[in-house]
Amino acid sequence: MQQETLRALKRTGSGSRPARRMRRDGQVPAVVYGKGVEPQPVAIDGRALYGVLHTEAGLNALINVEIEDGESVLTVAREVQRDPVRGDITHLDFIKVSLDVEIEAEVGLEYTGTPKGVQEDGGFVETVETSVMLMALPTAIPTSIEVDISELGIGDTVKVADLPELDGVTYTTDADRPLVTVLLPTVVEEEVPEELLEGEEGEEGEGEAGEETPSEEG
Repeated sequence: MQQETLRALKRTGSGSRPARRMRRDGQVPAVVYGKGVEPQPVAIDGRALYGVLHTEAGLNALINVEIEDGESVLTVAREVQRDPVRGDITHLDFIKVSLDVEIEAEVGLEYTGTPKGVQEDGGFVETVETSVMLMALPTAIPTSIEVDISELGIGDTVKVADLPELDGVTYTTDADRPLVTVLLPTVVEEEVPEELLEGEEGEEGEGEAGEETPSEEG
């Protein structure tokens, strides 16, 4: 997996006010920490950070954080906080990793194919999960996991246990966790308002009472 590089400035101020100033200046507050590394608050250029986190590897990208005194730490981004309205990153952690030690990662699922239950029986696909958790060496984390759902019929479900086996990858999400299923649309019967039913019954009753009896005269 390709490694990315980010330059970081040490920051000494703490609290929300200095953090707001940094964001106004296009910087994102972050913390670098991990085994053998004292937690170091840093500031990262927002545009550079966006570019690094929007590669094919996404949040599982290997990032060399170069702190201003020359120290470089190999990390992955975790605990990413975003603005609830704009979606901009407001804070994140850079956790030190070793290339020979497994880490946990969240990887997206890519569903491919059109299920038989959709093509032949008019069903629809219900996606339960779009990602899965796994353990792997930092260099063995897949960018995504492809799942072929073309053979699914009505009522069929793909679970974590059904995911493809990948070298050096162990799924940590519960094996029985459903990921995607094919269902038939629910037919909803429209209820006739009670007042309409009463009205129809009343009209029928009036019709019967109003029928004329044939005359016996003549």
